[in-house]
This record gives sequence, C-alpha cells and structure tokens, in this order.
Amino acid sequence: MAAAASTRDDTFPKLLGRNARDRGARPAIRHKDFGIWQTWTWAEVHGLCRAYAAALHELGLQPGETIAIVGTNRPRLYWSMMAAQMLGAIPVPVYSDSVAEEMAYVLAHADVKLAAVEDQEQVDKLLSISERIPNLRHILYDEERGLRDYDHTRLHHIERLLARGAETLRADPAAAAALDASIAAGKGADLGVILYTSGTTGRPKGVMLTYDNVLISARNGCAFDRLDETEETIAYLPLAWVGDHIFSYAQSLVAGFCVNCPESPDTVVEDRREIGTTYAFAPPRVYENLLTLTMVRMEDAAPLKRRMFHYFLDVAKRVGEPILNGESVSLTDRLLYGLGEALVYGPLKNRFGFSRIKVAYTAGEAIGPEIFRFFRSLGINLKQLYGQTEAAVYVTMQPDGEIRADTVGRPAPEVEVRIADNGEVMFRSPGVFQAYYKDPEATAKTKTADGWVHSGDAGFFDATGHLKIIDRAKDVGKMRDGSLFPPKYVENKLKFYSNIKEAVAFGDGQDSVSCFINIDLTAVGNWAERNGIVYASYQELAGHPQVYDMIARHVDEVNRSLAVEPMMGGAQIKRFLILHKELDADDGELTRTQKVRRGFIAERYAPLVTALYDGSPEADIRTEVTFEDGRKGVIAARVKIRDCATYPVAAPAPAMENAA
Repeated sequence: MAAAASTRDDTFPKLLGRNARDRGARPAIRHKDFGIWQTWTWAEVHGLCRAYAAALHELGLQPGETIAIVGTNRPRLYWSMMAAQMLGAIPVPVYSDSVAEEMAYVLAHADVKLAAVEDQEQVDKLLSISERIPNLRHILYDEERGLRDYDHTRLHHIERLLARGAETLRADPAAAAALDASIAAGKGADLGVILYTSGTTGRPKGVMLTYDNVLISARNGCAFDRLDETEETIAYLPLAWVGDHIFSYAQSLVAGFCVNCPESPDTVVEDRREIGTTYAFAPPRVYENLLTLTMVRMEDAAPLKRRMFHYFLDVAKRVGEPILNGESVSLTDRLLYGLGEALVYGPLKNRFGFSRIKVAYTAGEAIGPEIFRFFRSLGINLKQLYGQTEAAVYVTMQPDGEIRADTVGRPAPEVEVRIADNGEVMFRSPGVFQAYYKDPEATAKTKTADGWVHSGDAGFFDATGHLKIIDRAKDVGKMRDGSLFPPKYVENKLKFYSNIKEAVAFGDGQDSVSCFINIDLTAVGNWAERNGIVYASYQELAGHPQVYDMIARHVDEVNRSLAVEPMMGGAQIKRFLILHKELDADDGELTRTQKVRRGFIAERYAPLVTALYDGSPEADIRTEVTFEDGRKGVIAARVKIRDCATYPVAAPAPAMENAA
C-alpha cells in the first residue's frame, strides 16, 4: 500500500492534493505579519495554488519553462513554486541577497520567463538588469508597498493574480479540467527544480533535480527521524538553498507538517519560541551566535546568577549527553540535572525556541565540538549531517545513540558512500542530481557514468563506520616539509572561540601556517565595554593591542591542541593578523551560504599574505567595499601581525598506526 501511494503521489502537486484530501483542515503554513500569525490549511493552500497556476497559465507560462523565485521565506513564494510545478514549469529559486550582477547571470543562464519576487527591492533589482534577461516577460510581486506608481505592464501583484485565477477556474470548467490533466500528467522522473550552487570556486552551476530525487530523499529523511504531521518548523533559510527546499518544502509535503514563515530574519528566535518548533535546521554559525549571545549576557548577570549558571553547566557537560542518549547515570546526577533543567536548561531552551524540539540539525560547515556538546548537554537532540545540493541533501546522517561531534554519521538510507584512492568522498543514491543545467562538461567531471558523484571533499571512515570530513579535497595541501595542511580543519578550531567569527588559513607549499582572523563584533564589543575599552568602529576594535592579546591566547590554545594530533600537528599557526574589515558576500569574499572563498581572498589581500611570510610586523592595505545601499568605498588600514609559539608534535601511537 505504501509503495502504491508513493508511486501515485510522485510529484509535489500530487502530494498537495493528497494533503488537501487527507488532512485538509490541518495547518499547512503560517506567516507572521505585523505581529499576528496568519494560518492557511492544506485545503486552503491547495485551492490558492490551483488559482495561482490558472493565472500563470494566462500569463503564458508553458511546461518546461523556468520561473525565478526571489525573496525571503514567504507563503506566496512557496506557492509560486507549487503553481509553476502544477503547469509542468520549473522553479529556479535565487538568493535574495545576490547583487544585481550575480542575479543577472543566474536568471540569464536559466532562461527565466517569469519571476516571482518578494518586494520593491527585488523588483528594482530585476528592472535594473532587464536588458541582460531579455526573455523575462513578467515580474510578480508579493509586497505591494512602494510599487503603486510603477509601470504595471509587466508587473503583477500576486494577490490579484490569485483572485483572477480563482475566477477563471469558477467560470471556465475547461480551464479547471486542463489544470487537473496537467497535474495528473506529471511524473517522478520530471525535472522538479533547478538549484544553483553558491559558486565557491567560480560561476554558480544549476543543479537539476527531479521530483524523484527530492521526494525519495525527503521520505527517507522523514522516516529516519520519525517526522509526522504534528511537527512545526520555522522556514528562514534561503529559498535557493537545497536545505530549505528539502526541510521546508518537500518534507512538509511528504509528512504533512506545518511550516512557519517568520516576520523577518531578525525575529526568527522570537517567532520560533512562539511556535514551539519540534524540527529545526541551522548552519553552525546560528548555533555559534546563540551560544555567543548567551555567554555575553551571562557575563553581565548578577554574581549569584552567574555562579549558578556555570555550576549547572558543568553538571550538564558531565551527564547531559549520557542522559539524552539513554545511558546509565547515577540517581544523584539525575536529580542535579533535573534541578538544572528547572533553573537553567529549561529557561535557556525556551529562549532559543527549542523547548519542544524533537530533532535539530546542523550542516554545511563543521561545528565546533564544544558548541555541539553544549546544545546536546541541555537535552537538545542536535545532530550533524553531511550533504550536498547534488545529493538532494542527504549523504550521511547520525542515528540516535551514535551521535558524535567529530563525525557526520553513517551513509543515509539508500545512499552508498566510498572513499576514492585520493581520499575523496564519493556517493551514489536515488537523490543524485540529473546534470548541471547547460553544462555537460562540468556534469561529466562531477558525475560518473554509473552514477557516482565526486563530492570534492576529503574524508575517511573511522573504525565505527562513521564518516569524518577533513576538508575540501582540492584545499588539502602539503607544507614544504611534507606535513598535511587542511585549512578548514585549522579554521574550524579557531572558530570554536566565540570571539572569532571567521578565519582563513594559508600554508600550502609554505614553511608554516598563517591566518587571517575576523573578530566577532558582538562578543568582542561586549568584552571591550566590560573592560573599559573605547572604540568607534570595527576597524579600530580589530586593531586594538588587547584584542590582539586575546586572539593570541586562542591561537596558542589551538596550536597546543594541534600538537597532540600527529596527522595535524605540522599545521600549527606561526603568524596571524586580524583583518581590518569583516569578510562579506557582497565583496565576493564569502559565498551566499557564507563559505569562505579562499582563493579570492588570497588574491584580494595579497599584500597581507606576503607580509605574513616575509617577517613584516605590519602591512598597509586598501580595500574596496560595497555598502548596503550598493555604493562602493575604500577602507585603508595598517594591519599588525603577531608571531605565535608552536609546540613539538606528538608521535603517533602504535594502535593508531595499526588502525590507520
């Protein structure tokens, strides 16, 4: 019966129809606007999407054509995807914070015919690049504010389209029948979405995923974590990112649970607390920021409250994870932990919006072990997974009871994983993408004839069968003495400290490792205020001698930890500097998913890299920056450089050699 249902409901529009039929009165999606949550049931969403599809058909959207989706998480943008898919068209979500140049490339490459956008900002952006996307026929917008006096020849308010489409379906039975036939004609092998990569190493590539790719992965993920229609989740991650497409769109349709769109990106934590989410996903940076803000606030708390917080935090570190894993813990420790739950852990989880959490995930980058253990020690079932857009997310997952900070778990259901001779992780699964859009050469380089995908990541399976990711395979280098240089591994150790927001390590082909460091303005700014340090800007704080002293202590601790790891001990940091500006995606230094573009940074800051290796105590740099309003300017600075102590590397133990 399950197999038959799976075959029958093999596209998103068919699943929406099933949910409208089987759980029509249950909430499907909510949106908080002006402080009030508005809710739509599955039956209501089904009717609205059908009306929307009828309106898109009247605008000329044809099967196989593409429609761009640009904006933050809003119900009508999700409905734009669904309505297009009802017609056999293909949604192309685009990062809403993309600058005009980036957006023009993706929209032109995807040959989009329509674009559904959030507001005036996105409309203006599209109009400014309209000559570069000549096939764009219509722009549909959700938020009407500021657009009243625009030329509406090609502009359409989504709310009006919904009304127009509903009237068409009421007045024209043939139109309704044609729409039903279009939905029924869809099949799992059809192209469901094109998701563009973040472009870490070059131009973004359009990953073509079929309904089967996405829905099989979504079903396996739901079954793995026993997700059902009672779940509540907050949708706040970029629509263009494969994680949101699986967790907020596909899995919601598969399991029938409710997706909640926050009022704004700034209200996510508050909105999550109001909803009481049971299923959550966030990149490591979000968990890092939550912990940083918590520690900063506790430094300002009364002495008694601060002592109580740290006492029960020590209890949680000792027994929190064993209790979460169902392991044996003494009665005294259980009682202490229960008291800590009432006084500390419970209020903390409530502040984070995690009071009702069933499972929370993190992925995209390695999370600091201490940060990972902190949340698990509070009783939050935080897990790591390893995934890629080309896999429809899932490559490995952590089964309950086998959750560790230093691995990303076992192969996910129906996924095969192997390690190539050069140490690269390769995978094959029903979720593997069909091809890169209009790029057969890149497809052939990434995907083998028998369906194996080159992940680009270096890793290995430990003795328990869990995968460990070291770094991007192309980024793992060798130092001049032959020592292994895994830059991300070094960077993640630095980013464990709440004072360090970002790090970029250099060392391939060199005698030593050096680093650029971005301080975390919130954490370091709060520390500066407590210590009477006056500053007027990020640049001034970053160059302060006492800030350098603090970062130097963190670097020394990282070097000591690297020294006891035989494989990594040669990658100890010899010199570092604190950059005079924060790395920014608008300046091309980070991808839209906040990944470091190491090669671009090395080229852009070449004078600083040279100074790190020629012994200079400081270096001058001038950097062009892009402001929020699109204007450009230049920041000039004299950046100081610090030397660091390194330590003898521990010899590998015989047992480790045999295991290896």
